[in-house]
Amino acid sequence: MPIKLVTTATELRAESARLLTQKQGVSQGLVPTMGALHEGHAQLARTAAEQNDVVVASIFVNPLQFGDAVDLDRYPRTLDADLALLEEQGVDLAFAPSVEEVYPGGEPMVRVTAGRLGEKWEGASRPGHFDGALTVVAKLLHFGMPGAGLQAGGAFVSGSAGGLPAYRAYFGQKDAQQLALVRRMVADLNFPVEIVAVPTVRSSEGLALSSRNRFLTQEQSEAALVLSRALSLLEERANAHEPLDLESAEELVASQPLVEVDYFDVVDPRTLEPLAENCKETPFRGEGLAIIAAKVGPVRLIDNVPLNS
Repeated sequence: MPIKLVTTATELRAESARLLTQKQGVSQGLVPTMGALHEGHAQLARTAAEQNDVVVASIFVNPLQFGDAVDLDRYPRTLDADLALLEEQGVDLAFAPSVEEVYPGGEPMVRVTAGRLGEKWEGASRPGHFDGALTVVAKLLHFGMPGAGLQAGGAFVSGSAGGLPAYRAYFGQKDAQQLALVRRMVADLNFPVEIVAVPTVRSSEGLALSSRNRFLTQEQSEAALVLSRALSLLEERANAHEPLDLESAEELVASQPLVEVDYFDVVDPRTLEPLAENCKETPFRGEGLAIIAAKVGPVRLIDNVPLNS
């Protein structure tokens, strides 16, 4: 079925309800994106299509999470290509609202605050980024709720004898801190949605796919591979229950002159706090998340790998 493009929340709600009724659907999935889609987003959409009767993908470049207006203007807008990619994965609805549709009164006076969890790692390098990201995710989660069972005015009623359709939202593991924050927001604020994490998609060489990769030269792309190699080294040691020896992995990254590390550590996957054990001499038997961020030329890249998850 051809994908349908909608640009307002009212259209999205109406089309969602129509499709759920037409398909006698019992579940709806949401894939929030900022566009400039690649195979990583395709995997999110495919997973959602496999698990739900109706799938919505949002395409919205959120100004609240850009600290620099130049970065906001530079972010690629590729709507036609994005729609084609989403249609190939079986997405039913693409929601591509304007800034005015998402923020009708201008920038919101009340926002979701990421708290301490959003002040470290990426948050330390990009102050306010996660407040902006969580604010728009909260709005998109509301916009993307299943339309079946909704009365005029947005009040929920039971859509069928089985109750309201199941509702799931899909996020990539590559953005591990964002994923942790979204899960925390949904739990703390009782959002009626299941958050589904989808593993990081990588190039054949191992580089985590990102919309930013298009700004890398060939030389920089090759240099960036040291990030995934260092993470893989820690993963292999964790799987073998050996000491992680983070210091030697850091030395591997430092050996690449085109790469400037921002942070590289092993943290608790839920709290993002550095793990207490040294991991240099003690065999690693717990659960962790190895995270890294670095500039490769002018491009800032992030990556991570779960350990013993």
